[in-house]
Amino acid sequence: MDESKRQAVKFLEKEIKTYKALALFLSKEGVKEHLQAGNKKALIGPTYYKERMREAKKIVIELKKSD
Repeated sequence: MDESKRQAVKFLEKEIKTYKALALFLSKEGVKEHLQAGNKKALIGPTYYKERMREAKKIVIELKKSD
């Protein structure tokens, strides 16, 4: 794997960890009550971050397979 792909994979793996942490945090009871964001409720839902995590994992797999 060339250096640019290696850096992309490293970045995406960090993003996946961040998404996992956010999804876990936002799935806790009472968190949504404290995070009122008006019309941007999708951004504070754990489902949003779980979907981003799945997308990032797919990209990592594709980058690793391309060699």
